[in-house]
Amino acid sequence: MAKNKSQRFKSLKMAASSLCLASVVAGCAGKPETANAVIVPEPKPIAAPPAASSVEPAAPVVIDRADFMAWLEGVRREALADGISPATVNAALSGLEPLPRVIELDRKQPEFTRTFGTYLSGAVSERRVRDGQAMLAQHRTLLNQIAAKYGVQPHYLVAFWGLETNYGSNFGGFSVVETLATLAHDPRRSAFFRRELMTALHILDQGHIAPQRMVGSWAGAMGNLQFMPSTFRAHAVDEDGDGHADIWGSLPDTFASAAKYLADEGWKGDESWGREVQLPSNFDYMQADLAVRKPLADWAALGVRNAQGGPLPVVAGMEGSILVPAGAKGPAFIVYQNFRTTMVWNRSISYALAVGYLADRLQGEPPLVHPPSTSEQPLRRADVMEMQERLNALGFQAGTPDGLAGSRTRAAIRDFQQARGLIPDAYPSQDVLIALRQAENG
Repeated sequence: MAKNKSQRFKSLKMAASSLCLASVVAGCAGKPETANAVIVPEPKPIAAPPAASSVEPAAPVVIDRADFMAWLEGVRREALADGISPATVNAALSGLEPLPRVIELDRKQPEFTRTFGTYLSGAVSERRVRDGQAMLAQHRTLLNQIAAKYGVQPHYLVAFWGLETNYGSNFGGFSVVETLATLAHDPRRSAFFRRELMTALHILDQGHIAPQRMVGSWAGAMGNLQFMPSTFRAHAVDEDGDGHADIWGSLPDTFASAAKYLADEGWKGDESWGREVQLPSNFDYMQADLAVRKPLADWAALGVRNAQGGPLPVVAGMEGSILVPAGAKGPAFIVYQNFRTTMVWNRSISYALAVGYLADRLQGEPPLVHPPSTSEQPLRRADVMEMQERLNALGFQAGTPDGLAGSRTRAAIRDFQQARGLIPDAYPSQDVLIALRQAENG
């Protein structure tokens, strides 16, 4: 595609700060969260930081500047030995200072989890739907060109864009190099972030972006797509032909990079992500798991219907999995291969459902027939830890109590529910915690 100045942003819209609260790399594109997490913090920097009352207090972070500067000299030597030019190393690292705020955000843990209903209502708000529909119409020609080349439908590309940075309005206000250096110096995940830092320096050395424009979240996720540097290296595209893959200021590069990433990971351009469904009254909730795949005809034979109660569409060769992200009392979904591809981008079930649901809404589809509750009482991290401790004490192996309801904890919940004659939906709720207390006391 020829360089198209009209498709480039006139300016960068950056928020003062952003939170990206996933478990490993703050929910950044291409990095893992707990694979089967259902109640999760918002995985992308699209909201303001939580109020102080909802966050566990943390001691002020003090970084030994002299130690940091000595460590940075080692980074300089490694970068030069890795073939990065002295000019790039000097431009990127000279005057660099550690950022205590980044470590504070990395260590800060929310006291309360977010329920699926609360998460989804924020991720797919009516405002975000309206804004996304406007973006879809405004950039339709470009999006159609990208879709024809890479096989990813326009409404999905806009949905990813909306969840990542609210359509480019919030990249995060942090220097990516400074952020990655701070996190690489910190011992908690130093090896991972040092690799990302070196990759970021290579991106600068290749001339894709100037250091002062390489901005992103506190975890080093960059630009419109919130790509980590390693994801950029693997999938970013110079679609507008100016010699740079610019996911900060070029919409052709942004959309093409997103489409290439998804296509590289197996996106099917002729299929949907999934749909809301109705489950029969006798449904076996042990089957509601991403690991359980069945042909659509088999689910239909078991009584699974579409959300309105009509026949489930059956496409030969397509398989699906049933998910109940808010438990048996919430909505049910059947998800297909494109859902699994979305989870390569961000390994959160809630995030992947939000992408698919937002994409549907951008196409004019109505809201969910059975929306999840937004008034459900959330669990505190202390509640989840108690749940894990009680499960372990009863012989249901939830792993080391950490206050995070990941796949192992949910599997233990399901086994406990089945043993107690409860609906085995694996959903960590107040009801499960009460039942655990009763079981241990009884």
